[in-house]
Amino acid sequence: MRTQENQSFTDFVSAEQAGLLRLAVLLAGDRGQAEDLVQTALMKCYRHWGRITRSGPPSAYVRRALVTTHTSWRRRLSSTEQVMDTLPDLADPHPALEPEDEELRRALRALPPRMRTAIVLRFYEDLSELRTAELMGCSASAVNTQTARGLARLRASVPAPAVVREERW
Repeated sequence: MRTQENQSFTDFVSAEQAGLLRLAVLLAGDRGQAEDLVQTALMKCYRHWGRITRSGPPSAYVRRALVTTHTSWRRRLSSTEQVMDTLPDLADPHPALEPEDEELRRALRALPPRMRTAIVLRFYEDLSELRTAELMGCSASAVNTQTARGLARLRASVPAPAVVREERW
């Protein structure tokens, strides 16, 4: 890789790494897996960085690589993964989160992977149905279906927040 392309890649990673990691945490449901996911996606993109940057802004391409890598990992693990007893948490992984936030995060992790991916891309990344469909490699109607079903499951598993009303004296 030429020095200019190398610097371009380094600048991109510095600017986008936090956002890519947040997306990966929401997709994978685990920070350790998310870090590995981002690293793997960036390694894949690094090999072709010159071509990626010549075809337009690299952000969309790298996010697509992240989603595709997550899908590949999920497929590979589903055939080898064995369920074990749940181990107790040793420490709160997100101490700054409100209890409602943690409840939502748990419900999001419980969704099937494609539903979780659709929800995260649509509402966390604020992407359109068409853009989400491109990133997931499916039709917009499939994204719409996965999103609707995912939202219904989230609504059923997470109670609505209580409305606090102030009484004026």
